[in-house]
Amino acid sequence: MAVKIKTPAGMIDIANDVIATVVGGAATDNYGVVGMASRNPLKDGVNQILGRDSFHQGVVIRQQDNGIAVDVYIIVGYGTKISAVSKSVQEKVKYNLEAMLGVTANSVNIMVQGVRVLGD
Repeated sequence: MAVKIKTPAGMIDIANDVIATVVGGAATDNYGVVGMASRNPLKDGVNQILGRDSFHQGVVIRQQDNGIAVDVYIIVGYGTKISAVSKSVQEKVKYNLEAMLGVTANSVNIMVQGVRVLGD
């Protein structure tokens, strides 16, 4: 499934893996985020941190009439304020989707799958 954008020159199809890579990069770039988590922790391993090549396992994209809805599964660092980290991730994901892909995110839902102690 891909997101379809209509332009005066024609249609643009953006694959979900591309959107997931942009979302995952934006999420992991925030302070307090240890990494992306799988949306199916029992199947893929509880609290397993996903690598850059598998961000699509931690992002769910649903196309809506006038944009998309994104669910992001993350693991945060111990001692950080989860609400502040989540809000920062929401804002950065929304901005990056608009700036890089021209896609409007109607909602960005953050699911914190775990907390990890940050190493020194």
